[in-house]
Amino acid sequence: MTEADAEIIEQARRGDPLAWEKLVVRHTKRIYNLCFRFVGRVDQAEDLTQEVFIKVFRNLSSYNAESGQFLTWVMSVGRNLLIDHYRQSKDDRVTVSVTAEEDDELSLLDTLAANQPSAQAELERQERAVLLRKALDRLPPQLKEAVILRDLEELSYEEIERILKVPAGTVKSRINRGRVELAKGLQKLKSRAQGFSAY
Repeated sequence: MTEADAEIIEQARRGDPLAWEKLVVRHTKRIYNLCFRFVGRVDQAEDLTQEVFIKVFRNLSSYNAESGQFLTWVMSVGRNLLIDHYRQSKDDRVTVSVTAEEDDELSLLDTLAANQPSAQAELERQERAVLLRKALDRLPPQLKEAVILRDLEELSYEEIERILKVPAGTVKSRINRGRVELAKGLQKLKSRAQGFSAY
C-alpha cells in the first residue's frame, strides 16, 4: 500500500467524505468487474457493487494494513457478499440470458481481442464471449470464483489465498479443476453450437 493509500484510508476512517469518495472511485471498477463476472448481469452487478462498498464503509475500522493490501481486503469483502448472494438466490435463480447488452458480454473478454478488426473477427469474438459466459455460469461456485479471481481479475495466488481464506494448495487445486471444467464446458457448448449450425 502506498503512503497515499494509507493516508486516504485514515482520513476516511475519521469521517472525511472526500477521502471515502476517493477510495470508492479508485476501486469501483475492480469490484464491479468481479461482481459482473460472477453474476453476468449489469443490474445485479451494479447493486452488488453498491452493497460491497456499504459493507466496506461499515467495516473500514476493521481493516488492518499489516494483513495485506486494501484492494485484497475489499475483494475479500466482495467475494463473501457474492457467496451470500449466490446462496440466497440459488433456489430461484434463472440461467443468465446470453442476450445481454453487447457491451456487457464483450467486457468479460477484453483480453480475447480479435486478431483482425474485421466484422467477421468481431462476430467470432462476441460468440466466444457468449460461450465463455455460459461455461462460467455452469461451474460450481468455488471453482467459478477461483477461476474469475485468477484468470479474469489476474490476482496472485497469495491474494486469492487471503480472499478465499483457504490454503495455497486448495487455491491451486480449485483453479486447476475450474480450468479443466471450464474447458470441458466450452468444448460441449462449441460442439452443440456446431451441431445446430449444421442444420
